[in-house]
Amino acid sequence: MNAPATPSSPGSIFSETQRPNEEWLARAKPEPTLEPDLPIIDPHLHFWHHKSGYRYFVEEFARDAAESGHNIEATVFVECNAMYRAGGPEHLQAVGETEFAVGMAAMAASGKYTAARGAAGIVAYADLTLDEGLLRETLEAHRDAANGRLRGIRQRAKWDADPIVAGPVRAGKRGLFLEPAFRRGIALMTKMGLSFDASIFHPQLPEVVSLAQANPDASIVVIHTASPLGFGSYAGQEKQVHADWLAGMKELARCPNVTVKMGGLLMCLGNFDFSQEEAPPTSEHLAMLWRPYIEDCIELFGADRCMVSSNFPVEKAGVTYGATWNMFKRVTAKYSPDEKRKLFADTARRVYRLD
Repeated sequence: MNAPATPSSPGSIFSETQRPNEEWLARAKPEPTLEPDLPIIDPHLHFWHHKSGYRYFVEEFARDAAESGHNIEATVFVECNAMYRAGGPEHLQAVGETEFAVGMAAMAASGKYTAARGAAGIVAYADLTLDEGLLRETLEAHRDAANGRLRGIRQRAKWDADPIVAGPVRAGKRGLFLEPAFRRGIALMTKMGLSFDASIFHPQLPEVVSLAQANPDASIVVIHTASPLGFGSYAGQEKQVHADWLAGMKELARCPNVTVKMGGLLMCLGNFDFSQEEAPPTSEHLAMLWRPYIEDCIELFGADRCMVSSNFPVEKAGVTYGATWNMFKRVTAKYSPDEKRKLFADTARRVYRLD
């Protein structure tokens, strides 16, 4: 049987997070771990109890990491609407997620599940369009709750005219990064020493360019390779999508305050339909699918401004943790040992200020 994919709302399977099918994932072709000693910091990992009932805590991550055979030294927790406070002021409810992430970090630090430092850094959610007083209170509450681990903020700006592409988790309107209130929030967040994870679809790249140019002191991380689209109204337009994405990334590369977090392509590029395939892709197959985007990022931004990431457990709907890292190692095989250290760990360590 194929992997089930039943979105909770009409549309594409790529428009919403899907619950992984462990039986289907077990069909993955065994493959040796490439460069098993290469240190890895996974800068985009979620812990959650998903609305589908799927749980991904330290124990589940530890199992994936151990089975992969890769040398995962640490992870960065990125907000995912998990464990918000059930009550209290609305602008502070997301602080519950930071408290939850700190709990996950404590579980990892016990050494009972993994040697990796889980949630070594935390990227939290805050509405940066709030008035200055409420926003400052929110950011300070996250900082206090994070116990020294708060590193950045993510507020998603993904928007598209095609509702199938936009999906259920989207910005309420287009052009969030262009709003004066948002930019005031970016300025305050930057003064407090926090970075910003920018979540967009590739047609929105000009908005990030504008944001980076207007806020040269802000450390901006464009996540998921800038989410090039390959489903919905973008299906069948592979060459045009890549050309448009590349043009936007060339402009963005001119902004020295921008870093790219590569990976996270399964649910946006959509060029591997896990709902139809008999088994997960091998790392070789995955490298063939994603190489054009990953290589171009490295060539444009350099290893100093690129980091590789798993986007687990979102990507677990269609790929295994081990194949994900083997894929990155295949794609980056031509780079020097120093460049690989930056791509797999050192850039993330610097940008997220990990000890």
